[in-house]
Amino acid sequence: MSSPSPQDTPQNANVGWAWLLFSSLFEITFALSTEATDGFTKLGPSLLTVAAASCGIFTLSMALKTVDVGVGYTVWAGIGAVGTVVFGTLIYDERMTVWKVLAFVLIIGGALGLRISDNIAAKKQAAVEAPSAPAAAQPVA
Repeated sequence: MSSPSPQDTPQNANVGWAWLLFSSLFEITFALSTEATDGFTKLGPSLLTVAAASCGIFTLSMALKTVDVGVGYTVWAGIGAVGTVVFGTLIYDERMTVWKVLAFVLIIGGALGLRISDNIAAKKQAAVEAPSAPAAAQPVA
């Protein structure tokens, strides 16, 4: 017997994607706070890093209940990468280049493409599993 598809309904998929976006915030926090730990010699940033990593993995696991692991992890890592570079530029004065911006556009475009394809697949699956509506009674002439 095969196991059910991770995306039984579009609503479940949307919940999974919400978890994924929430998880990405922890991923960004984890990466940025790691920089501030100074090799894990500063207690506050070190605790924040461990907490963000733990929360990020937990919330990612919640997302993966309804989002395919390949898609979910790819989007999670992509959002984390883009967010880390953007906030790294703002917080740590890292240099922003045209090439970085172009890479962001490609990463975001890929993430949106994965989201759209995931949504289409969930809708098709729901349509296949939905019971057929009874035909309307036709009046006899």
